[in-house]
Amino acid sequence: MDSILKLDRITKSFPGVKALQGIHLEIARGEIHALLGENGAGKSTLMKILSGIYQPDEGTITLEGEERHFGNYHDAVAAGVGIVFQEFSLIPYLNAVENMFLGRELRNGLGMLDRARMRRAAAEIFVRLGVTIDLSVEIRELSVAQQQFVEIGKALSLNARILILDEPTATLTPAEAEHLFAIMRELKQQGVAMIFISHHLEEIFEVCDRITVLRDGQYVGVTEVAHTDVGRLVEMMVGRRIESSFPPKPTLRSDAKVVLDVNALQLQKDGPVNRFSLREGEILGFAGLVGSGRTETALAVIGADPAHVKDIRINGAVANLSDPADALKAGVGILPENRKTEGLVTDFSIKQNISINNLGKYRSLRFFIDRRSEARSTADIMKRVGVKAPSMHTEVATLSGGNQQKVVIARWLNHHTHILIFDEPTRGIDVGAKAEIYLLMRELTARGYSIIMISSELPEVVGMCDRVAVFRQGRIEAILEGDQIDSNAVMTYATAGSSRGATHEHA
Repeated sequence: MDSILKLDRITKSFPGVKALQGIHLEIARGEIHALLGENGAGKSTLMKILSGIYQPDEGTITLEGEERHFGNYHDAVAAGVGIVFQEFSLIPYLNAVENMFLGRELRNGLGMLDRARMRRAAAEIFVRLGVTIDLSVEIRELSVAQQQFVEIGKALSLNARILILDEPTATLTPAEAEHLFAIMRELKQQGVAMIFISHHLEEIFEVCDRITVLRDGQYVGVTEVAHTDVGRLVEMMVGRRIESSFPPKPTLRSDAKVVLDVNALQLQKDGPVNRFSLREGEILGFAGLVGSGRTETALAVIGADPAHVKDIRINGAVANLSDPADALKAGVGILPENRKTEGLVTDFSIKQNISINNLGKYRSLRFFIDRRSEARSTADIMKRVGVKAPSMHTEVATLSGGNQQKVVIARWLNHHTHILIFDEPTRGIDVGAKAEIYLLMRELTARGYSIIMISSELPEVVGMCDRVAVFRQGRIEAILEGDQIDSNAVMTYATAGSSRGATHEHA
């Protein structure tokens, strides 16, 4: 193997935590190498060591046959290590060229900025990537996918020989992800080695050559994509074989009470009028392509987005939900797609996040909070939803994605909601945590909660939902149930509409 990078016996500890123990990672020139592991397995820590952000306690980094020590991020960049973070490091009010050359601007013989040369260099890189970027507009005006390509271009402009891609498809549509994979294959042909981190195992099989697996900060092993399967990878990641991520679907009673009845919902004048219902103990899926109107419909229901026509009943009574506060009073809570920016205050503790919407229930006197009661309630709800953390005082920012999601769920259960809207509930969550979230959702419905689940993952929709409302261009094309719920049916209605004779179920 023509090895370009070798990390050997990498060990790293933080106060009270051994983050990495004896990690081995070897990458070949022009290889796309997946780095897998559950949240907390040590992937991010290892990549921060490779990019000079952290220093290892033990172990060696060998690049192109030469042992290297990266004292900081700039040392790693100078050696040809580029990283594209999950959260972009671009300045939104600068254009692509200005971002790519920020802090290392090219100058002419007079010491003036050589904007023409920087622009030509940037244009050449995007030609190399096969993407079209408007170099004149500010970054904030570009799509998420285009911003991703600017990040990659920025790394390549630094002559990166090793490119780290951390969850690069997390915010991309399927078509944009395919474009990214095409770019990765082209870079592979050009000899660039890539470390690819993703929770989507199907992406690993589509684009990667080999896979290194970490678990609990330790090296588990390396395998070739061609010689493994999903079951084996999951077993390597979690230490056990997960036969099925999805718990069994219960049989919903035919006389189950309708808890949410949307008789008419029209988001815009002259737009489609949708109707649907949600029954007690049910998981109703909202499926469709990105931009099909799934999330917009849910936000209109709770009053977060405006609606031209809106006729809603909750438990048979007319519900005037003009904003999310009205929805919360009526017992409807939402777990937003972006939990870090919309669902949590990450600098706050678990207890503060769970209590933040419901401090009134702990008021002992007019202006005082009964902290003992708050702590008892928080401990109970954390146990019910299975939040794993050192204590209720742990800062939410330090939790894994799965535990952060559980904290959001705990907040709404603490607020006595009975209808929950889950928007992309497992996005950015590892395989083991996904199974826990699925089980928790079924435990909630068994206790009488009702759930609307918005998801872009077809296996999740098919495996979890009792009924599925399929959206296309803002319209519910069909509501499927029972044996009708399969991937082909969902995709057919999502892409071709109801031409094949969809059954519209409105009650």
